[in-house]
Amino acid sequence: MAIVHFPLKLVSRRMIAPTVAHLAFVRDDGQPLDYIPGQFIQVHFALADGALARRSYSLATQHDHARAPGESVEIAVSYVPGGAATALFEGMPLGGSVDASGPFGRFCLYPNDANRRYLLIGTGTGITPYRAMLPLLDRLIAARGVEVVLLQGARTPRNSCTATSSAPSPTPTRGSATCRACRASCPRQVPRMRMPRSATAMCRTHWRNSRRTRKATSPTCAATRTWWMPASRR
Repeated sequence: MAIVHFPLKLVSRRMIAPTVAHLAFVRDDGQPLDYIPGQFIQVHFALADGALARRSYSLATQHDHARAPGESVEIAVSYVPGGAATALFEGMPLGGSVDASGPFGRFCLYPNDANRRYLLIGTGTGITPYRAMLPLLDRLIAARGVEVVLLQGARTPRNSCTATSSAPSPTPTRGSATCRACRASCPRQVPRMRMPRSATAMCRTHWRNSRRTRKATSPTCAATRTWWMPASRR
């Protein structure tokens, strides 16, 4: 089966971390760009020497409905000094276009999936497919009581894709945990997407101040940020 190529038009660009850009595109041929959460697209472009290159990017749009023609899709791009794709996206004006193909991939949640627990691990922009899955995970938690744990790795808290703008914490779907660091002086409940009983809970204030977790991962009990939060909970 031949791979179908189509033009993508850039409609929005903003930085969500010092080296990570959030880009929104619309398919510019009048067709919808729908996908299964977890899938990716490929962007095709020419290098300075004329050689053809391609880069793969997970679709990060929170998939709560089938995409219609003209609806945008989002990706997150890590900017690398001297990188060919970095030069492409940094220099692309709003309204500019790029050749793309897809969606591809089978890293998805399927209707016949009967798992009761999901451990989602990603570093940097590797968490973007999980963002697309959030509405589906919400439904699975409500329908089957599944457990979901997200482990996000970043070099520093500033480099986290979720560290740009504050947002209210989501309402706990199943259970909650008290911050182990501040419960004596600030016994507030920390929302979670049903963390395992053995998990260590910390609120964002103390997570940021913890040298150990700063070097490792962001626990799911940390206050959710606007870019990451499901649209239904903003």
